[in-house]
Amino acid sequence: MRASVAFVFIHALSLSVTGFFIVRRGYKQQRSIGVVGVRRRYSLSTAQSQQHPSSSLSSLTTNDGKHGVNNTATALDEIIELQQEQRRTALSIPMDELSVILGGTGRARLAWDCYVNGADPQYLFGAISSGSDSSDEYDEYKDKEFLKRQVLPTPRLTQPLGTVALNKLSTLHSHCNNNSIENGVATLIQISSSVDGTTKLLLRLVDGLEVETVLIPFYSTHVAAVVDTINTNYTNTNQKISPPLGRTTICVSSQVGCLQGCTFCATGKMGKLRSLTADEILVQLFYAKKIVRLSTPTDITTDDGGGSSNCVVLGTSISPLPKISNVVFMGMGEPSDNAIAVRTAIDIMTRNDLFQLSASRVTVSTVAPTPQAFAQFGNSKCVLAWSVHAANDTLRRRLVPTTKYSMVELRQGLIHTLQHRTYRTVMIEVTLIHNINDSVIEANEMAEFLLHITNSVPGSKLACNLIPYNDIGSMMSGYSKPPLERIIAYQNRLQEYGIQAHVRGTRGDDEMAACGQLVTNRAKRKYNEIIVREEQR
Repeated sequence: MRASVAFVFIHALSLSVTGFFIVRRGYKQQRSIGVVGVRRRYSLSTAQSQQHPSSSLSSLTTNDGKHGVNNTATALDEIIELQQEQRRTALSIPMDELSVILGGTGRARLAWDCYVNGADPQYLFGAISSGSDSSDEYDEYKDKEFLKRQVLPTPRLTQPLGTVALNKLSTLHSHCNNNSIENGVATLIQISSSVDGTTKLLLRLVDGLEVETVLIPFYSTHVAAVVDTINTNYTNTNQKISPPLGRTTICVSSQVGCLQGCTFCATGKMGKLRSLTADEILVQLFYAKKIVRLSTPTDITTDDGGGSSNCVVLGTSISPLPKISNVVFMGMGEPSDNAIAVRTAIDIMTRNDLFQLSASRVTVSTVAPTPQAFAQFGNSKCVLAWSVHAANDTLRRRLVPTTKYSMVELRQGLIHTLQHRTYRTVMIEVTLIHNINDSVIEANEMAEFLLHITNSVPGSKLACNLIPYNDIGSMMSGYSKPPLERIIAYQNRLQEYGIQAHVRGTRGDDEMAACGQLVTNRAKRKYNEIIVREEQR
């Protein structure tokens, strides 16, 4: 009798596991031939899963006791990933897949020549308008020939995209406003520029919610002379003016709001409204590329001798910005709470035929809600960063109230991930708050805590960024920036332990664009309006 029961159980389990991997294999095969096929094959099953989510999930889940929870999470990830597949745009589709969709590699490369420079090929090659008012200073699509010379390589200057490819892009983007990426996936509605060149972009998404993206320029030592030269000769298009020397880091958001509720962070006060799709993350880089291009004078002249001398976008004067070289996931949201979309975005950013960023210049920062948070990006081409803030469990829970694990448990999760990575650089982030976590006592605790990481992971490289608290106004009373001498004392103590420690200079705080200051009150208000409208239907 026992043997029969055991046989039935094992047989049922094998069928369940086999069914799961058949679904997974079918999904992977379909993904390899492009998003159109994915949409067609899974449209019915996704609709069914939305009507009966529990039954769909159970069909992808094994029930083997100890490992059942992990398999359930994996199955849930599969469903989420399938739903994201159906909402993809050309921004998140690899070159080989886009080539199939557009009918040729040349067309796909032509489209990406535009995207990587912050231009939309549907506006550049199509007859549709960008939707900009005639009063807008930055409707760059009015002079398409000039724009082509800006964004396209010389061999493809005369290559047309073609009506068929344009129609396929329009169909692919049918779930976006205007059936396009620019003013479709998101619309740039506001720009704020700080005195130090830090530029904050406010993007409105399809559903009316808003996210913020920050461009942080780092100029070379002789930047003043360069900027003065550019400003002096800005309208002189006959003189070649080199782009400003240095680099720009873009700080992208992964969610609208954040669930973690860090007490020193404005975004945490919003709560989490929703996660962003991979395309909504990538469109932030798209717009950042556009702003950098528009901000930098060019020596290209039009047929009538005119040139692009306009550095005013949406009514905001923008200082010349260096080329984007770094991306940090340190904007709104917790990346590990939206790992699938973040991983997809990282993959697109670091592909040599797409955005072409170096893996060492893409950083994902997590507060580590769980020890497994690090492992979610273990295979991604990026640098891992951990927002620690305090090594003491009690103090850490005060600063990050959602902390459910001890710091030792979270640290072990990081160590385990680093041990299985080839690239073992890790950034540690500590927001220093006066008389809260900025004393030498906390510095000693932090140093001893961090040394265990380097001692446990051979070949690892650890650096600690000390971030002086940025004021978030009335959202948090009782917090203030430490005096400089306390910051330096904290830094010196870490360095005495042999830990690299850097004090991050405050950037963009006069425009609420500094670390911890990103918040969109209009986004939350719009979200509440959407909920009320849905309830009234």
